[in-house]
Amino acid sequence: MDYMTLKEAAEKWGVTPRRVNYYCAGGRIPGAVKMATIWLIPKNAEKPIDGRTKQGKELRHE
Repeated sequence: MDYMTLKEAAEKWGVTPRRVNYYCAGGRIPGAVKMATIWLIPKNAEKPIDGRTKQGKELRHE
């Protein structure tokens, strides 16, 4: 399986690397694994819904 780093995922999804780190630490990205200090995210992973936005809150309650 091919993996990408936090930085690559952040660029792909248009968010900061810190936000991607929160997603990984919270278990919101299926298949993400932590090797030592580096998160490895599957290249085919989808961006999790951002629950901080109005749209994300509406989708979360469906």
